[in-house]
Amino acid sequence: MEEKIIKVELNSNENQRLDTYVASLGIALSRSIVQKLIKDGKITVNGQIQKESYKVKENDEIKIIVEKPKETNIKAEEIPLDIVYEDDYIVVVNKQKGMVVHPGNGNPNGTLVNAILNHCKGKLSGIGGEIRPGIVHRIDKDTSGLIIVAKCDEAHIKLSNQIKNHEITKIYTALVRGNLIEDNATIDMPIGRSKTDRKKMEVRKDGKNAITHISVIKRYGKYTLLKVKIDTGRTHQIRVHLAQIGYPIVGDEVYSNGKNEFNVTGQMLHSTVLEFVHPITNKKMHLEAELPKYFSDILKELEKTEVI
Repeated sequence: MEEKIIKVELNSNENQRLDTYVASLGIALSRSIVQKLIKDGKITVNGQIQKESYKVKENDEIKIIVEKPKETNIKAEEIPLDIVYEDDYIVVVNKQKGMVVHPGNGNPNGTLVNAILNHCKGKLSGIGGEIRPGIVHRIDKDTSGLIIVAKCDEAHIKLSNQIKNHEITKIYTALVRGNLIEDNATIDMPIGRSKTDRKKMEVRKDGKNAITHISVIKRYGKYTLLKVKIDTGRTHQIRVHLAQIGYPIVGDEVYSNGKNEFNVTGQMLHSTVLEFVHPITNKKMHLEAELPKYFSDILKELEKTEVI
């Protein structure tokens, strides 16, 4: 157990929420972790348990009790990784299609976490918990492309804040069924978990805000190649939004029945570009990952049917 005691010093008359104030102290605790600590009674104000919404006052004494990160039981595995960028604080991987990001039910090994534990020799951020060391954000198993991994808690916290504030640019390439008429479009539809199938997401009025921008790269008669930029990162967001407007991603077995003439298994969706500010050096980062070979080969076949 590690105990911290903070005396509140406010520079303005505006009181802050307890969770917001603690998360802003720069002690490597994300707001979600702070909220959990508050609910568990591990954060007290003047010796009393308070709600997340408690407004801190000058001279309040805040006590924070944090458990030391548990040693992970996940096995490091020697799995080849396509490293796009790496330094002492972060590593950016071009994840291959079919690789699960972190262990879970039915996927105890062979994941990106297993591979990254071996590559980084265990030196990863502990913010994500025991089964997600270093994982700042995720992409689906059958989505390929760029994903950032944090080697230290400070990098993790700062990257998470960039994601929360929509400061990280994420651009994907997708091949969809159908000839999209518009050159550019924005899909603004809330997404929530399906009430009939808990493994699926769907557009729902009571869902969370989700915004996806799409633009046509090329048209191939029955198919369209899209550039996709997301403002939010909801589970299955791109796949759900494109299926909802009638242009499902080729190969998507969940949202398009997987029907395609190329016998592709899993969605043809690739995280192509990431732009963000380096969490430690503050350098502007622009990273790209080429399309997987199978994806490029299919596009070459489709060139014969390109529609201008």
